[in-house]
Amino acid sequence: MLWPVVKALLGHYRRYPFQILLVWLGLTLGVSLLVGVSSINNHAKQSYEHGEKLFSNPLPYRIRPKHTTNKIPQGFYVQLRRDGFHQCAPFESLRVHTEQGADLVLVGIDPVAMLKMQDSEMLKDIASLKLMRPPYPVLVSQDLADHMKWRNGDFIRLEDASKLGPILVDTEGMLNGTRIIADMSLLRMLERRSGISVIACGEMPEAKLARLKASLPNGMELSRSSRTQLESLTQAFHMNLSAMGMLAFLVGLFIFYQAMSLSLVQRQPLVGILRQTGVSGWQLAQALLLELIFLVVVSWVCGNVLGLFLANQLVPAVSASLGDLYNANVGLALKWSLSSSLHSLYLSLIGAFVACAWPLIRLLRSQPIRLTTRLSLVRFAGTEFTIQALLACALCVAAIAIYQAPQTQESGFVIIALMLLSVALFTPFLVWKVFDGFSYSLRWVKARWFFADAAASMSYRGVATMAFMLAMAANIGVETMVGSFRDTTDKWLSQRLAADLYIYPNTNAAARVSTWLSKQPEVDKVWWRWEKEVNTLKGPLQVVSTGASEGELEALTVKLGVPNYWYHLHHSKGVMISESMALKMDIRPGDYVDLAEGLGQGWQVVGVYYDYGNPYNQVLLSHRNWLYAFAGGGSVALGAVLNDGVNPMGLKRRMESVFRIDSERIFDNSHIHKQAMRVFDRTFSIADTLGNITLVIAVFGIFFATIAGEVSRQKHISVLRCLGMSGRELVLMGSLQLFVFGAVSILIAMPLGIALANLVVDIIIKQSFGWTLELQFIPSAYLQTGMLAMMSLVVAGAIPVLRMIRGTAMKSLRESL
Repeated sequence: MLWPVVKALLGHYRRYPFQILLVWLGLTLGVSLLVGVSSINNHAKQSYEHGEKLFSNPLPYRIRPKHTTNKIPQGFYVQLRRDGFHQCAPFESLRVHTEQGADLVLVGIDPVAMLKMQDSEMLKDIASLKLMRPPYPVLVSQDLADHMKWRNGDFIRLEDASKLGPILVDTEGMLNGTRIIADMSLLRMLERRSGISVIACGEMPEAKLARLKASLPNGMELSRSSRTQLESLTQAFHMNLSAMGMLAFLVGLFIFYQAMSLSLVQRQPLVGILRQTGVSGWQLAQALLLELIFLVVVSWVCGNVLGLFLANQLVPAVSASLGDLYNANVGLALKWSLSSSLHSLYLSLIGAFVACAWPLIRLLRSQPIRLTTRLSLVRFAGTEFTIQALLACALCVAAIAIYQAPQTQESGFVIIALMLLSVALFTPFLVWKVFDGFSYSLRWVKARWFFADAAASMSYRGVATMAFMLAMAANIGVETMVGSFRDTTDKWLSQRLAADLYIYPNTNAAARVSTWLSKQPEVDKVWWRWEKEVNTLKGPLQVVSTGASEGELEALTVKLGVPNYWYHLHHSKGVMISESMALKMDIRPGDYVDLAEGLGQGWQVVGVYYDYGNPYNQVLLSHRNWLYAFAGGGSVALGAVLNDGVNPMGLKRRMESVFRIDSERIFDNSHIHKQAMRVFDRTFSIADTLGNITLVIAVFGIFFATIAGEVSRQKHISVLRCLGMSGRELVLMGSLQLFVFGAVSILIAMPLGIALANLVVDIIIKQSFGWTLELQFIPSAYLQTGMLAMMSLVVAGAIPVLRMIRGTAMKSLRESL
């Protein structure tokens, strides 16, 4: 008996094929973004584990210089080998740029030192030994070769027209990720410099590890690079990706709910007839549940396919961003993840059943005689919207209560979710009330009828409008955040990079370099900056110094300060602290703090300055106070301010030849600024892409919802044509109605998106990174997004009406009856 009921219910989609498309589209697109983002996150976390390995051997320990611009002397590594530390191998890295604009990291190794780390027994089978012989090939992983379309024997063309290669593609799975392996002598030829960037070591006994730590000089440190450590660093990045994926899934779920609700409403007469012929409510429930499960499974399968495709398109940008930000080696070959798929299946089933529960219960509990009289959901729309508005008020109160409690990163996401849901649930009630009020208050009859018809259409457009509003709010929020980040980063770098050249000499040579620079005709001023890292009970503390010049004051990005803070910093026992330190320790200007040994107690905080991206607590002292505490220790940086119009490249080359300073220890501010903005644009392009995809999903949803709804209103439109309305007026009506829906949604989404960005900055970013920024409004971006969305809605409103007015009015009326 169940199968005939199922066939009768599914026959509805033969008459309304757009509804099955809308059901499939909403859930499929939502699942695809959820699966794509989850797959990327899982793939990245697996890559962190493989990132400790080279040639399938774990190398968890790293010996690095404490100052990033310094190098490890070659002699130190030789001494390690003599002392029996054969588990250690040297590595040198060099960033190169291809003709196509791709950034690649070339890692130089000592193939002989790596022999003991490879399991192959025959020397002729060891691929790394081929790197030592001319023409000095480079070894790349299989996934990087596939992504860049490289083959064995190809050459990599660099931006300076030189060639790197030939390429050897690793086919034995020894390499992972995007690093290119070469012999260290090749890096020496590409860029003449001495020293080693890092020494990596494998596992060793505790006693030997302690001996290794004891042998390190003051300028080096030993750390363990672990998957857990890297995951904690990248947690905020992955959490933001997950939030965007969940938002897209929520938008898709709204579209799915809207389509299923409309489908169940249109099947009211059919359900009434089935009930009157003896079909029980339980049999109808079983048939509808089977239909729902079938639709969810089909959408889930399609969503997994699309999600995997999307993830493979996004993973190169994610890999480059994580490499630039956290030095993480994330591979480019992303495979299907069972855990991501099952997670999306659970959410799809739960979301689909929750979305369809109320329409299904309402349908099954209605009396059969009322269903067969074609009772429409329109009569119940106002009641439902009122219930939704009350629920929205409850969610809003909950969000305000959580906001008043102590704030954490998790509470920030909860507040944002509650705020989005409450506004989304309140939107249909607000739109319905406004339209209903216009339908009674306006004098022009056609205008009254226009808004009355728009209010009635809320029964099938209401949920799609909610999804569209949410997507617009998310897009505006992302645009506000990205624009604010970019503007803040650009201004901060322009202010901080006040000198034209930054030099990091050895401490012993700093005075000679400074004197030489002062005598050069291109140089106007030379600034000194001392730096030292000290350990405290609350973690590492960076202590830096500054001079008293006007230029150094202008280069300091001050957030808050006591009156005459610059004078107090240089003429009293005063310090300035970074914003992240002030927020973490709840310190304000005017407070007194006790610093680490060597600095003493009773320092007055005279100001707080912005210091984006610094993971340490940092304090700023005058040169006099710094030298009094740390004379003879720490590292130094020199900033050379050049005369107007001088090109720094000539001075940079002369300095390299006179003092034999590596080019990696001399930076010009334009290079630093350009590199930082390139990393920024690459990182935030991912969020921008996901936001645009979410908006496309919402536009598709309201487009197909309108088509499905207008088809169901064929009788209504046919009657209007018979009463004298022209086809042009009907097309204009359909377009204007969706234009009004879109305009109201954008008016709601604009402040909601800005509030969303403000909550992200005020709670999530502050709790994750310990700093804040000032929001910047981007009217041009808002206008462009709004115009594209509104054009899509106008077209969506016109197309279904155009389809209906092709025939005569009487023919359309007969077909609708």
